[in-house]
Amino acid sequence: MKWTEGIDKLGLGLYLAICSFAVANIYSVDPGSGTRQAVWLGISVFVGIIIFFMRNKFFENMAGVFYVVGIVLLAGLFPLGTEVLGQRNWYRFGSISLQPVEFAKIGVSLMLANYISGGDFDMKNRRSQLTILAIIGVPALLVLLIPDVGSLLVFMAFFIALYREGLSGNFFSILLIIALAFLLALAVPPVYVALGVLLIAAIYSWLNARTLSWDVLSIIKRTSVVLLLGGFALASPTILEHLPKHQRERIEVLYKGERAFRDTSGYNLLYSKTAIGSGGLWGKGYREGSVTQGKFVPEQSTDYIFCTVGEEWGFVGSTLLVLAYAIYIARIYYLAERQKSTFNRVFGYCLASVLLMHFGINLGMVMGLFPTVGIPLPYFSYGGSSLLAFSVMTFIFFKLNYTDKNSLV
Repeated sequence: MKWTEGIDKLGLGLYLAICSFAVANIYSVDPGSGTRQAVWLGISVFVGIIIFFMRNKFFENMAGVFYVVGIVLLAGLFPLGTEVLGQRNWYRFGSISLQPVEFAKIGVSLMLANYISGGDFDMKNRRSQLTILAIIGVPALLVLLIPDVGSLLVFMAFFIALYREGLSGNFFSILLIIALAFLLALAVPPVYVALGVLLIAAIYSWLNARTLSWDVLSIIKRTSVVLLLGGFALASPTILEHLPKHQRERIEVLYKGERAFRDTSGYNLLYSKTAIGSGGLWGKGYREGSVTQGKFVPEQSTDYIFCTVGEEWGFVGSTLLVLAYAIYIARIYYLAERQKSTFNRVFGYCLASVLLMHFGINLGMVMGLFPTVGIPLPYFSYGGSSLLAFSVMTFIFFKLNYTDKNSLV
């Protein structure tokens, strides 16, 4: 049997293609940053090769160590981190910066996979539920305290992996309703939204009267959820009012448009949409984008890198990139589902879900469909620690998949 058998060539090829295209686009914005990103890509691939030759079960046995290191790095930000735009989420060592939250996601993924693959896990068991909530909740709380709202949202990706392992779909339904109630209550009088929640709950109960449990505990639970949603809707304007000014404006941009905040929080979005729209069908050509070359978008090599693709490569180039990501993420889900090992499957689902969350939020952000929250496009946005962290997580899964395919069990 050839030693290359078991290496997922499609997944590896898409990874290298996306990363290489990213370097080219970053170079178009800033040649210096593009060169540094190419170096980081070389480092990432080298680390990936080392990961590939690690012994089997290494990551499964070391999951707890990775998790604890991630927690320590996050906690260390409070006394030692560097504050950027009100967020203390970076370590700086001379010219090198490190964002530990990206590496903490690796630790959480490994720890979840390790715990779920153990013999004591049962998604319906209260102890198991509290344990997985603690695994996700401890680093998520630290991220909230930084505060890094964008990264906190990405931690929700782990619940997609948990859904595959038996988490009830009601969890996502409640989260969706909470989000919709919050956003609607900012556009219409909150009391109408609260009444709407009560009306929907009443209609649902009437339609499902025969199948719903009507014991006291069940009624209390359903009533608590409805009251929580209604109360959250009523409190939405107050919550918005107490957010920091830049975060409040980023949400208000969704309702009032970026031109209403063109000199503050709407500036990036305004020029990002201008750049994407000006690319037309085929784009203006490599390094020919007037908005890109004019440096009108402040974060166009990092969080807003997709606007460079839209302007220089047009609708066709942007669509091809989106398709590449879609195929790549779907491929990881596919491989994860085919794993013989529960550990491998859960880790693969964590990887694919984190990528999906980053990808969806970032594209929604640069097109004005989602508030600006500082979420990088995976493998694509400029940043050495981000690329290295995503690559390490990716190569760990490629290694697990390789081991799985060559396993006789």
